[in-house]
Amino acid sequence: MRPIIEIKNVGKKYNITHQRGSYVALRDVLTGILKNPFRFAKYKVKQVAGFEKKEEFWALRCVNLEIEKGDIVGIIGHNGAGKSTLLKILTGITPPTEGEIIMRGRVASLLEVGTGFHPELTGRENIFLNGAILGMTKKELTRKFDEIVAFSGVEKFLDTPVKHYSSGMYVRLAFSVAAHMEPDILLVDEVLAVGDAEFQKKCLGKMEEVTNKEGRTILFVSHNMAAIQRLCPKTMWLEKGNVKMFGKTEEVVDRYLEDAKSRTTDASWMGRNAPGDDIAVLHSARIINEYHESIPLATANKKVGVEFSYEVLKPGHAPVPNIHIFTLRGETAFISHEELDEKLGTVGKHRATMWIPENLLNEGTYIAGIALSTMRPLKIHFYRQDALVFNVVEDIMHSRKMDFNQKIPGVVRPRLKWDHKKI
Repeated sequence: MRPIIEIKNVGKKYNITHQRGSYVALRDVLTGILKNPFRFAKYKVKQVAGFEKKEEFWALRCVNLEIEKGDIVGIIGHNGAGKSTLLKILTGITPPTEGEIIMRGRVASLLEVGTGFHPELTGRENIFLNGAILGMTKKELTRKFDEIVAFSGVEKFLDTPVKHYSSGMYVRLAFSVAAHMEPDILLVDEVLAVGDAEFQKKCLGKMEEVTNKEGRTILFVSHNMAAIQRLCPKTMWLEKGNVKMFGKTEEVVDRYLEDAKSRTTDASWMGRNAPGDDIAVLHSARIINEYHESIPLATANKKVGVEFSYEVLKPGHAPVPNIHIFTLRGETAFISHEELDEKLGTVGKHRATMWIPENLLNEGTYIAGIALSTMRPLKIHFYRQDALVFNVVEDIMHSRKMDFNQKIPGVVRPRLKWDHKKI
């Protein structure tokens, strides 16, 4: 039997244009004006405007893969590794620069929260709009309508415009439509990053069900290693556009996690590489101590800050900074966001810091995801899910473990107040 998906030597190249202005000395300007004022002025306008320098960037290079019918394949990698680009090529959103893609079957995709949703339309109307975009007929949508609504859990808000939905409601409805489409191939990109734990469990259960009972093929992109290990027997690890490893999920994930431990506690993004949109962009992030100094390690009994700098480019929005802390396996430890305030939307550069109190995080390696989003209507300006990686260690001189020399289980180990009396 032929593979349901064949990826043959696929590459995707982008041409990045840099504009540079050249330096013009005052002496040259004056001399040129005296010699030929009109000709010089025309020439210098072009020169000062600068010239274009083009740079090639390969988001993917030499990717080869065969996937059999009924396979569930995980795709992992750090931000910028090429995961989303690969799924966009498979979906047909963007063509490959080189290589060949063969897809044998009907394809459905869920690449971004609310893709295909119109903010002014209600949830009911968007089910039919989104379903039509995914290739479902009106008859098919009408037949499955009740199932889609029940699975999404947004019955009470079905006739409310989706611009008033939370990010969790968006993704529940979008996933529900895609999952009930009955495609041969389902492409899923990071839908479990949004939504509550209960719905994440439902998503995983639904994907397992459609694969086991109906033999559908799923490609699943996620930073959640626990979800990847539960759902996917095979996993591909992408690194800088290349396939670094493909094989049994347990082996690939173990290697990936070891690699993640060596990542940085500070990062910066410049120019076109900066995450963001036309409203706001992310510039830098770092792990700091109480003196606002960058640190390579955090200690369990001292507060630690996750700081990031960003720039608001346009007025009229109220973007809220939020930080997601994950375990190394991608399980959410907690999420925190700043209180809504008009000053957050002021045009210009901003610096936000979330302080994690002492005696909260346990020893271990953690990932900090950094985001900026407007809540009503929902718009995610940037979300860097693995922006920083940092280690929390025990301060031996001030340890609360006393003679206990093993690692205390759990993600958190808060210092709580106890009452005790003899009765």
